[in-house]
Parts: sequence; C-alpha cells; structure tokens
Amino acid sequence: MATELTLLVPVLIVLLLFVVFCGRLAEARLRVDDAAHQAVRAATLARSSSQASSNAHATAQAALSQAGVRCQHLDVSAPLARMQPGSTVTVTVTCDIGLSDLAMLGIPGSTTAESTASSVVDQWRGTDSGGGT
Repeated sequence: MATELTLLVPVLIVLLLFVVFCGRLAEARLRVDDAAHQAVRAATLARSSSQASSNAHATAQAALSQAGVRCQHLDVSAPLARMQPGSTVTVTVTCDIGLSDLAMLGIPGSTTAESTASSVVDQWRGTDSGGGT
C-alpha cells in the first residue's frame, strides 16, 4: 500500500497542477474578452478617431493590468476611419500570454488570446469637427 501511494502521489500532484493551469488559462482568456468590451466602450465615447484609438489601447492595457494578466505582446486593433454617430466600432484585442507563470509546471512558450467586441457610437454625441456638443 505504501508503494502504491508513493507512486500515485506525484501523478496526482501533476494532475492537480494541470487542472490549475487550465483554469488560469481560461480565466486569462475571459479577462481578454472583458478588456475588449471595455476598450470598445472607451472608443465609442471619444470625440475623434485618433482619440478613440488612443482610448481603446489605454483602456485595454489598464483592464488587463488590473486583472493581473501580463501580456508579452499586446495589440489593440481599432479601425476607426469612418467613426460617426450611429456607426459601429469594432475593437480586437490580441494578447500573447506566457505559459510559465500560469502554473508551477514550468511550461515553456506562450499562447495567444484574441477577442473582438463591437459597439454603436452614440447617435447624439458631438464631434470635434462638427461644432456640436
């Protein structure tokens, strides 16, 4: 019985660490989804396309940082050439997540989590160039 227990305990510990790894990876992907939703909302509240792009990137970076997700590389794509009241804005957040810090397994490499979110620009908001409020 002691021999069986000695052989079985390391396998169970590795299995437990793998379950923790999978859970933390799923949580990181959910945090990237949340960051995309926050970024698109920040972009739709801006008054100009350049400000919207800047707001989207800063908001995504802050949301991921606050959630404890460390991206090796963060890309926030927000094509905003024709951002007008009533139009739809789409933001894509791509985060390369290092696998080594997700569990004590010391897994090398990284994985990419990507999320896209869309939101409609408020129809009654003003713009920089239109003279509205």
